[in-house]
Amino acid sequence: MTILSSRVSTSDDEFRLNREAYEAVIANLQSRRQQALAGGPLKAREKHLARNKILPRHRVEVLLDPGSPFLEVGMLAGEGLYDGVPPGASIITGIGLVQGRACMIIANDATVKGGTYYGMTCKKHVRAQQIAWQHRLPCITLVDSGGAFLPEMANIFPDVGQFGSIFNNQVRMSAEGIQQIAVVMGPCTAGGAYIPALCDEAVIVKEQGYMYLGGPELTFAATGETVDAESLGGARMHCSVSGVTDHIAEDDRHALAITREIVRDLGEQAQPRWTRQPSVPPRFDPREIYGIISRDTKIPTDTREILARFVDDSRFQEFKPMYGDTLLTGFARIHGHEIGILANQGVLFPESAMKAAHFIDLCCQRDIPLLFMADVTGFMVGRAAEQAGIAKAGAKMITAMASANVPKYTIIMGASYGAGYLAMCGRPFNPTAMFAWPTGRAAIMGPDQAATVMALVRKQINKTEGREWTPEEEEAFKVPVRKIYEDFQPATNFSSNLWVDGILDPVETRDAMGLLLDLASRTAAKPTPFGVFRF
Repeated sequence: MTILSSRVSTSDDEFRLNREAYEAVIANLQSRRQQALAGGPLKAREKHLARNKILPRHRVEVLLDPGSPFLEVGMLAGEGLYDGVPPGASIITGIGLVQGRACMIIANDATVKGGTYYGMTCKKHVRAQQIAWQHRLPCITLVDSGGAFLPEMANIFPDVGQFGSIFNNQVRMSAEGIQQIAVVMGPCTAGGAYIPALCDEAVIVKEQGYMYLGGPELTFAATGETVDAESLGGARMHCSVSGVTDHIAEDDRHALAITREIVRDLGEQAQPRWTRQPSVPPRFDPREIYGIISRDTKIPTDTREILARFVDDSRFQEFKPMYGDTLLTGFARIHGHEIGILANQGVLFPESAMKAAHFIDLCCQRDIPLLFMADVTGFMVGRAAEQAGIAKAGAKMITAMASANVPKYTIIMGASYGAGYLAMCGRPFNPTAMFAWPTGRAAIMGPDQAATVMALVRKQINKTEGREWTPEEEEAFKVPVRKIYEDFQPATNFSSNLWVDGILDPVETRDAMGLLLDLASRTAAKPTPFGVFRF
């Protein structure tokens, strides 16, 4: 493989200014992460601890192996969507090691509105299950929830991807031998009681965990029966009478210790299907990426400089380097795992789209995962491009990308607009995982382009009506259009709506990809039947 060189001067003023700007963006990201890590307000956390409970994130730490990585999914989901709900939407989801086995951890945060489920909570829970299903990861659910937030009924109850899909996923994963384990550490009422009831094994904490389809108040209202919570749905009753739960624990720590023992006895782990080479760090400091990405979004990034600070030993075997050079394609390793990389180096032309289709085909033939590193304003437009068959070439790229059944990952590094967002394995094409860097942004088109297009349409309408626009009126029309797109496109909006699985600091991305590739290596290969290519 070719060793990538670098032309970056870290002493250059432009590099320094870029780095300072990016470090400010990273500081903002860390500040927002701290809000998610804190959970609910201080009063709610103190009340939680006063009940002899462990805080939700501490529960996750106790469950995981010492020193285990924890790749959190949707850490900032729901940010700004609900009054009084911090980033995370009242639930913690992520991948970590328990007894040396990668597991999906799903933990209700009862310090946030009692751990109730909003629409985004459901979406995040379901997304965590999807990732677990793809990688055949045992799901460990730490249940401590007040159930559905009733005013959110339309976003919780009737549709696919909402609360009912959690049950469906549990059943179908269990049927495929993907273990479902629940730890009842607080109340779970009505539909919420089915989450542990549908699991393979359930642990419950005595005098703390409760499961019932209707609580004491509802039972009295419906039947006139007076009953206390413990005899209605407490740990001793469920472990000795109903048989709904299987293990009784004295407290949170005991419950998590029992859970670790359950995981220990889950049987043999799948063996990797790929040979992993020793991991070799890049030859250039990944933190230099901060100074390479321009603080001016109109200035594109040299993607080769990014790759030199991202892949093992800065080695990248480029495919078709002299053809379609606005898209880099080639083979590299990340933490020893082989991967095929497609990285934008400008707008997509017919040649670059054709090269992408060819390269994706090669990776599918060789069972090599794909990584799409997006920084693209879209496909080239204009008469020359249309006559050269840009639509046909783009369709080939999209067909190859959509058909590929190897693991596919997407990182939005910079711009990701229009059909370029889709062709670089955007969310509608179900990438195995998708992340954005803090400067990532995506929309149908850029703010300026959108404002110009809308203004041209309005100008044509004015012309048919016999009206003329002054430059000032035209600019006044463009301002709110730009604002709509500027508010829509940031990575923060995509992470809040869970259109990406999270925002990664560029220096975290290599380790995150290493973990994901290790998980993918333990899944079975799938053949790729391609759709029809238009010639």
